[in-house]
Amino acid sequence: MIKLDILSDPICPWCHIGKAHLDRALETRTDSPFAVEWHPFQLNPDMPAGGMDRREYLEGKFGGRDNAARVYGRIAEAAAEAGIEMDFDAISRTPNTLDAHRMIHWASKDGRQTAVVSALFKAYFHDGRDIGDHDVLCGVAVEAGMDPDGVATRRQLRSDADRDLTRARDALARERGVTGVPTFVVGNRHVLPGAQPPDMWLRVIEDLSEDAGAVNVGRERN
Repeated sequence: MIKLDILSDPICPWCHIGKAHLDRALETRTDSPFAVEWHPFQLNPDMPAGGMDRREYLEGKFGGRDNAARVYGRIAEAAAEAGIEMDFDAISRTPNTLDAHRMIHWASKDGRQTAVVSALFKAYFHDGRDIGDHDVLCGVAVEAGMDPDGVATRRQLRSDADRDLTRARDALARERGVTGVPTFVVGNRHVLPGAQPPDMWLRVIEDLSEDAGAVNVGRERN
């Protein structure tokens, strides 16, 4: 298996789109070479703990309502092309995602990271839920099969468990030159920034398969 490290933020629409593209490529291959691990990168590391009004956030970030509408119009088109329909109107708040990232980290212990990431995308972009809220996060943990009743997750969220670790991992990614997400790192060697289309992933998988075949042939000759 080839390690595929994905740096992402669950409130990043391009991360949702990028995952959809990757999923579509993998659906056509029964021999996926990837062992996926998700890593934290907060789009808004200085966001207040309780988040902020979504409209205020977008207008401040993009310089007014019209610019925000144009940007998200393009995002909506890209999402539709990826086969997903995001309900931006349902989102009332932009959350701080530190706790969501802590939960993704905890999910790695049971191999549930991708399930939790998918559930977070659904909760935020499709259901309009505030994924900075502990009740919502506990519900996501249950939906993703990470925690049967959400009790353990709630206990961890109330603690400081892995707060510093999550911030340190985010900072390390920035030190290594990551400036935006999604960012995909294939085999600790090749960096693919942005929401890569399915055709690109199929080419990557094909190249990896050919490389593996060449290595196996070399071993047989030896």
